[in-house]
Amino acid sequence: MSTVKMIVSGFEVFGGLNKNPTLDILKDLKENPPPGVDLYTIALPVEYDACFEPLESLVDDFRPDSVIALGVAAGRSSVQPERIGINIEDTGGEGRMGDNRGNTPVDRKIRGDGPDGYFSTLPNRKIIKAIREQGIPSDLSNSAGTFICNAVLYRLMDKLIREERGVPAGFIHVPATPDMVPSSSGMPSMHQADLNEAVRTAIQVIKEAEEG
Repeated sequence: MSTVKMIVSGFEVFGGLNKNPTLDILKDLKENPPPGVDLYTIALPVEYDACFEPLESLVDDFRPDSVIALGVAAGRSSVQPERIGINIEDTGGEGRMGDNRGNTPVDRKIRGDGPDGYFSTLPNRKIIKAIREQGIPSDLSNSAGTFICNAVLYRLMDKLIREERGVPAGFIHVPATPDMVPSSSGMPSMHQADLNEAVRTAIQVIKEAEEG
């Protein structure tokens, strides 16, 4: 069996939430590594100015064949690969929820001379199809927002494309888990086991695509 080198990132807890399910996904992957994958996991800080540096260093040191960045999007009802990251950081300004250091940028470009956006290079449609075949809801998302998730996606693609790495990479948003959602809110959620299985399925799809 051939082996591919892959990075999967998640995020620390943020925004007053009681957990971040991406950390549990990383824990599951570390405890039960997918077969045929030399996997490195990393939890990123939820800070505009520091969110990408640990991942950038890991990409340089580990030289992966592919990269999946994960984030939680409370309110979404399915596992959603992102189509594009855009060149903007915006939390709505003072009085709005900022990052974990209280930063609340408005209309700030991520890279001043950078393009307006970068498309993910993961096989998103195949990932969605495979996740659905596991009985888990999955859809394509056309907006990663303007918070830290989008910042990581944009910076990751900017680096890989400018350096001509030829490394498939992108971002997948997962829903909140039931223990994060008040029962009276009506907000959708998904069990952690399904989130874990969805990401494992995405990893398998990416591995098979790389093996040709």
